[in-house]
Order: sequence, then structure tokens, then C-alpha cells
Amino acid sequence: MKFDMFYEVQCPKPWRAGYERLLYEETVEQARVADRAGFETWWQVEHNATPEFSYSSAPDLWLAAVALNTERMRIGHSGIIGRHRVNHPLRIAARTATLDILSEGRLEVGLAVSGGKEWASFGADPATSAEEYQELFEILPKIWTQETFEWKSPHITIPKRSVTPRPVQKPHPALWQTAGSPKSFRAAGRRGVGLLALTILNPVSSMDALLREYEAGLAECKTPVGHSANKQKAVFTFVHVAQSRQQAIDTGAAWSALWYVLAGPKNFQVPLSSYFSLFRSAAHPNSQSSDQYKLDIIGDDGKDPTVLTPEPGDTALIALIKRMARGEHVSNEEAHELLEQIDSIVIGDPAHCLEKLRKYEAIGTDRMMCMMQFGRIPHEAVLGSIRLTADELMPAFR
Repeated sequence: MKFDMFYEVQCPKPWRAGYERLLYEETVEQARVADRAGFETWWQVEHNATPEFSYSSAPDLWLAAVALNTERMRIGHSGIIGRHRVNHPLRIAARTATLDILSEGRLEVGLAVSGGKEWASFGADPATSAEEYQELFEILPKIWTQETFEWKSPHITIPKRSVTPRPVQKPHPALWQTAGSPKSFRAAGRRGVGLLALTILNPVSSMDALLREYEAGLAECKTPVGHSANKQKAVFTFVHVAQSRQQAIDTGAAWSALWYVLAGPKNFQVPLSSYFSLFRSAAHPNSQSSDQYKLDIIGDDGKDPTVLTPEPGDTALIALIKRMARGEHVSNEEAHELLEQIDSIVIGDPAHCLEKLRKYEAIGTDRMMCMMQFGRIPHEAVLGSIRLTADELMPAFR
């Protein structure tokens, strides 16, 4: 199992003076350290108009900066939003080829569906999402490899053109797909593309079942959308490695993971109640939240306070989420004690984290996408986690 970095580039309130410039400088420094430490790939998402949650609205520019500040680590989109109104295929092809040149052939290309608020920001029609997404997987390899290219469908018309530049990698960079549901896992396999598996607080056994869906899809794949099938399985999770359990608590890593979970409904217009149904456990703490921020962070059903009412069937994690969403204080200790019981969350001292990472290895994970910069974890603590992972954990998986 190889180790990758996974980045949303987050910066929750309260913001420091000049916070955006500092965020960019710190992120590039983290990339340099990860490159020297031996991480395999740096993955960067695309999210638009998502303050606090993600400052990666221009991932190709971010990845260019990472490429020019690293020597060996591969760089990956995880992934480009596959809607024609958001990203025109010609622009995607040209920008990814440019990244492949700047990185000297180190690029990996993942595509994502996204939805809700991000589609609405660009006026993308939800009804054509599936067709446009499939088209993009078919279009990109053709643009990258053909002397001239043209395309006509009900969703987009591209006149006959010769598109430059071309990727360094031949015939083209590896293709990947983000996936979060059984249907999308199977679809990735049927397309013959690599899997970028997204999980929040579900147990590793749930991911195991989803990976079997992907493998079933691969078995059904007759013709990959790319030149050849990419059968790698990459899995995302929160990772924070500290010298001791107490140090992990003090950095607020578990607190920050829960902040991430509650920021999702706000940014993607997903009702918080659907999150409860998804994992029957999750959450966020912000003792400094204003009333307005509490309403914002809850999402579409946030203005209905009944969704936060305690119920007899609530798990410990759901109960904690509701408390946090109501603006009640939850300590770093309380957040850590709850999350360390979830086997998919890798936060703690090296021995504790190694035990959890072995479970990902056991289900057939090829690439462990470590999200280390999230919530309010201080920059120096992120650097420490990168170095500890490289020194104490990665050698056990070689």
C-alpha cells in the first residue's frame, strides 16, 4: 500500500490577517515536505464558492505550484468537476496536458460529479449530469491522442480542432473517478478507471463492501474509456499522527475532522438529516459559532430546529453532531474519545494509527489518500504528522 496526500485546502474562521496568502504558502511547504518524505501522489480537489471548506477553486494552478516545488511526487486532480458548463472539455484537455509537461510526466487525472450548489453556481442542468460525465471520460483520451478532434452531442458541440499541448505521458495520463455510493463505485469499474474512494465516518467494513462493487464493475468492463484499464483503488480518510495520544488531542485533529463533517451540508446543500441516515454517526464543534453561522452550517434543513432535537435512537456520534450544530461546546478530548473508536479515522500516536492503517491494507487499498490539512490543525502539526507518517508508518507497508 502506497501513501498519498489529499487536499481540500481548508481554513475555518476565525481568519488570521493575510490568511489566504499564509494558507497558500503553508500548503506549498507541506507539499515540499511530503515530496521529500516519500509520499507517492499529491491529490487536490476542485470546489467552487466554498469559503472555509475549500480554497481549491483553481486546482490546476495549485497543482502547477506543487509540481514546480517538488521533484518526484506525482500530482493528481481529485477531481475535475465533469460538467461542461463548469469545465469545457477543451480547457480540461489543454490544462491537464500543460500540467503533465510542467511536472515532467507526473500527472494523474480524476473526474468528479459534484452537484447541488456547485452546479447551480455555473447554471449546470442537473438532468444532464450523467450523460455529460460519461462524455467527458470518452472525450479526454481522444483530445489527448488524436491529431484533430471533433464532437457533437445533445449536450455539447466541438468543431474539428487540433488541440495543443499534448501530454508527456503516452498515450495519456491515468484516468480516475471519485466515488461515494455503491452505484458510482461500480460505474468506475465499468469504465476501467482508477477509483478515488470517498468515505467520511463509515467503518472500514463498509468501504470493503464498496471496493467489492468496484471490482465487480471491473469484471464487467469490456472496453476501458482510456487506452488501458487503471485498476488501482485509492481510499481517502482523515490522518493525523502525533508523538502521543495526548498530543493528538491537543492539536484538535478529531475536533477538526468533525468540523469537516458538518461543513459539508453547508457547502453542498445536503440536508443534515441525510448525513444522519448515511452513517448514523458524525459531527462538528465550534464554541465560538454565531447564531447565523449555526444556521448556515446546518444546510437546507438547518432552519428546522427539529432536525437537531435529541431522539432515543441517536448514536453517540449523532448526538454529538446535534450538540455541535446547536452551538454547544465540545472539547478536543470528547471529540477524540469518540472518533478513536471508529476504525476508519486514523488519528493518534503511531502505534494506534498503524493498527488502523492495517485494516485498509487488508481490504485491498492500493493508495492511502491521507487528508492531513483539515479544520484548524496548526501548520507545524501538519508537518509533524507528514514526517511521522513517513518515518514511523510507511516503512511497515513497503
